[in-house]
Amino acid sequence: METLVNSGLDGAQRVQIISEALPYLRRWHGQTVVIKYGGAAMTDETLKAAVMGDIALLHYVGVNPVVVHGGGPEISAMCKQLGIEPHFVAGMRVTDPETMHVTEMVLGQIGKGIAQLLHEKGAPAVGLSGKDGGLLTARKFEGETDWGLVGEIDKVSPTLLHTLNREGFVPVVTPVAPGTDGQTYNVNADLAAGAIAAALGAIKLLLLTDVAGIYRDFEDKSSLIESLTAKEAEGLIADGVVAKGMIPKVRCCVDAVRCGVGNAHIVDGRTPHAILTELFTDAGCGTMIVRDK
Repeated sequence: METLVNSGLDGAQRVQIISEALPYLRRWHGQTVVIKYGGAAMTDETLKAAVMGDIALLHYVGVNPVVVHGGGPEISAMCKQLGIEPHFVAGMRVTDPETMHVTEMVLGQIGKGIAQLLHEKGAPAVGLSGKDGGLLTARKFEGETDWGLVGEIDKVSPTLLHTLNREGFVPVVTPVAPGTDGQTYNVNADLAAGAIAAALGAIKLLLLTDVAGIYRDFEDKSSLIESLTAKEAEGLIADGVVAKGMIPKVRCCVDAVRCGVGNAHIVDGRTPHAILTELFTDAGCGTMIVRDK
């Protein structure tokens, strides 16, 4: 709103813009939108301020935003300071007990920091982890390698999130979760966001990333895909078009829409106000993944 006020538009133009937003406000009012916050939008101060403002605006127009955050660069930086060399396989961090301790500490600090920033924008927020209120339960992630204390979501109990939204708070979720074996697991933030969106019956899942979306050929920027089905997205993974760190992002979108989320979007978080562009314009931004037809 401050940008609109300082944009040089006259009063009539400002009113026209606000009036044109009415159909979008009606569409999203009372709906839950899960936002995975990560990438440059977490480290660039201008982008960070824009994202916090966007989330606060959603809160005040009657949308129920739920934030799930990452923090990979911050975890890696702290690990290096402590003499722990970060190691990744297929876009996921290999997590030994020492790395898990650092991960939980760093992510917890990030979550509380995000909650404070939202509070400063006028949106009361609560930082919590998957351990709080039985929110998340995880099991060890099994795959082609051993990632150590990396987990996948076994269960989401969304009661606490519903309570916070109902009482006017924005939940900010740190993706660490207890397992039934007594271990604490590091859960990929994209996958956690997808599982939480499905459990909440969210109308949208937005993943803020450092790319414009999914490309058929990453070297050809004109090949950006605006929309594809879950099956088509799986085909891009199988063909190697989607690789490395994009794999968990696309997989979580596929799982989310198949579990009832309205649609999922991979959005360029380097673009100021990308969240509002996606929700309040027909053009949107990034790549949308929808259910199979």
